[in-house]
Amino acid sequence: MKMNTIIKIAQASDEAGAIDALTLAFSVDPMVRWSLPNPAKYLATFSSIARAFGGNAFKGGTAYIADGLAGVALWLPPGIGSDEESLIRLFDENVSDDVKEDMQKIFEQMEKFHPTEQHWYLPMIGVDPAYQGEGVGSALMTEALKAVDRDGLIAYLESSNPRNISLYERHGFEVIGEIQSGSSPVLRPMLRKAR
Repeated sequence: MKMNTIIKIAQASDEAGAIDALTLAFSVDPMVRWSLPNPAKYLATFSSIARAFGGNAFKGGTAYIADGLAGVALWLPPGIGSDEESLIRLFDENVSDDVKEDMQKIFEQMEKFHPTEQHWYLPMIGVDPAYQGEGVGSALMTEALKAVDRDGLIAYLESSNPRNISLYERHGFEVIGEIQSGSSPVLRPMLRKAR
């Protein structure tokens, strides 16, 4: 395990590189690639999806990056959300017809699990595959959760990759359900109690 991963708040100049790192990280994500299995379509679309889902973190100073852009975590504090309108439009325009209905059902289920009380939301965290298994994801979680704990609030995420569940559990998150429709992989909503 690589020690002493330095985590900092992303600056405006870091945004493009951070989105590139997330694009690499999510290239093997079960849910993302189920919805965008075509490589060209994935590469053409994912950066816009990432910006719609978590891009407000860059504006709010809650986008965390590891040195060398090895990993990125886009956190949304209370009152700041995803650009849901753009997200729905992007999926509607880019996913194949055979998954559109299931995507809609997944979004509806996500809405049901999303906390209504004040919380921090982690729409996206990813580590460049070249750096996975070196503690980068854990360093990103540790740093961002300092702000969550400072605020004394709950934190919420949906895990789209079963390989990441143990990382989230080590940081206090618990699986609170399963989201799935048709042929889709399972998305697991996870909640971390206030500390």
